[in-house]
Amino acid sequence: MLRIAAFADLDLDVLYGILRLRSEVFVVEQECAYLDPDGRDTEPTTLHLWVTQESTVVAAARVLVEPDGVRKLGRVVVAPGHRGSGLADRLMTAAVGLLDDATAVLDAQSRLTTWYRRYGFEVCGDDFVEDGIVHTPMRRASRPELR
Repeated sequence: MLRIAAFADLDLDVLYGILRLRSEVFVVEQECAYLDPDGRDTEPTTLHLWVTQESTVVAAARVLVEPDGVRKLGRVVVAPGHRGSGLADRLMTAAVGLLDDATAVLDAQSRLTTWYRRYGFEVCGDDFVEDGIVHTPMRRASRPELR
């Protein structure tokens, strides 16, 4: 079941599940030693999206609001055993639905730019390397055509 909540509304088991999944994929699988709990999860305007199966968080994402009002999607993650099942599409569809008429940005792993284009995001800058992985900045104008 896909759920959406602000940080203050997350129960401890869900919060633990989200952080565990992000660490499992971003820190362990992708071998990126970085501080995942970056302080942005707790901002009152941040929304967390997650999917649980049998009480386990198997997919998650977050939507931040930047100071200029632009939304920033990030931490999109699906557990290894659940990839290819459509969970990432469910997360992105729900996240895009939360944008209203706001512009949104994200830093895509470069191999996924074609996938993010399906949700109205377009490349808006040069590739850069973060934690050893090539990323591409992408932007979604308000109310683009979905592909």
